[in-house]
Amino acid sequence: MAELRPDGGDTARSLAVSVLDRLDQLTDVLVSVIGDQNPGYSLVDVVPRDDLWHSCHDNLRRVLQLVGHAGDAEDFYDAARATGRRRAEQQLPLDDVLRSFRIGGRLVWQALTEQARAAREVNNEAMLDLATRVWEVVDAISAQVAQAYHAAERSLVRADEQRRASLWEGLLQGRAVDAGFAYEAGRTLRLPVSGPYVVVTAAGPGGADCVEPLGAALEKAGAASAWQLRADVLVGLVSLPGRDVAKAAAAVGSVLSSAAGVSLAVDGLAAVHTAYRQSVLAMRTVPPGRTEVVCLAERLPEALLLSSPELTDSLLQTHLRGLLDLGGHERGFLLETLATWVGTGGSATRSAQLLHCHRNTVLNRIHRIEGLIEQRLTGGELTLELGLIVRALPFLPPPRVP
Repeated sequence: MAELRPDGGDTARSLAVSVLDRLDQLTDVLVSVIGDQNPGYSLVDVVPRDDLWHSCHDNLRRVLQLVGHAGDAEDFYDAARATGRRRAEQQLPLDDVLRSFRIGGRLVWQALTEQARAAREVNNEAMLDLATRVWEVVDAISAQVAQAYHAAERSLVRADEQRRASLWEGLLQGRAVDAGFAYEAGRTLRLPVSGPYVVVTAAGPGGADCVEPLGAALEKAGAASAWQLRADVLVGLVSLPGRDVAKAAAAVGSVLSSAAGVSLAVDGLAAVHTAYRQSVLAMRTVPPGRTEVVCLAERLPEALLLSSPELTDSLLQTHLRGLLDLGGHERGFLLETLATWVGTGGSATRSAQLLHCHRNTVLNRIHRIEGLIEQRLTGGELTLELGLIVRALPFLPPPRVP
């Protein structure tokens, strides 16, 4: 037992020394009282009895030492800090921890008053000073417990976030092909290891604020989900028991106000890395400035073009070189006319309606385009290559400045 320093008040010091002589007995009483008066310990059941006994023993000793000590108290808070850290790790609610320290404080005061009576050292003024000292010590120690508890809690949260982030990275890199990793990831994210999945990728800042509404919307649609913010992209794993990708996309669209892509359905966590790449491709098919949720199944040609930029560039240069060499406004309205022309199957009347201009204006523009690209767009079927090129138009680089 560490000895008290001889600079405390005479009454407090002598009584504390006497009570310290029966510290083990006092510890037994405190453990019993905590069991009766603090049901949180038994309800949560995370603190072994031996752990509780040693914690009570160490903290009672420090309280009594502090009661009889008037100097620097820093060296006497080690037990309180250790208890705060340990209870945070055990996830015992802080209120229950602090309640036990209040119980301990009452028990210490009771033991001191009993000792004072037995030693005939009862002096009203001295006992009032002692009472004040006891509760000052209990308050100071409780503050140290709470501070250590919160620090440990923050550390645990950071460790949990790091572990969760590591699991996400592993999933998106394909590590879930290992059954053990897939099981651990599913358990941590509370998602099934098997069954159909889609991955959702959404662009833009502020995605973290959408996580709870997204989870609620998908749950209402019958799908479980987990979300992770990676740099400036929000990624979601969505378990789809019914394989209804469109329903899940609609639920996501009801919450998000940014560009987002939804993958094809894949089987189990082992394949989500593939779905992740698909969702990124789908998201990239959303034209700049647009905010919509698109499914890869609806954008397969665009996704193919985006996944092979060198081939896309070759198609564009082969078929649209003269048109792409234009700058500014003319290139813009000619490209819009071309896209509309191809979308209507070469119908001048329908194109004029969509472009809100005269039919002859459309034909004049088409003749201008034919001269630039040195290809016929009238009088025959439109080529497959031209259809693919039109799908790539929203992703063209901005017009060059003349």
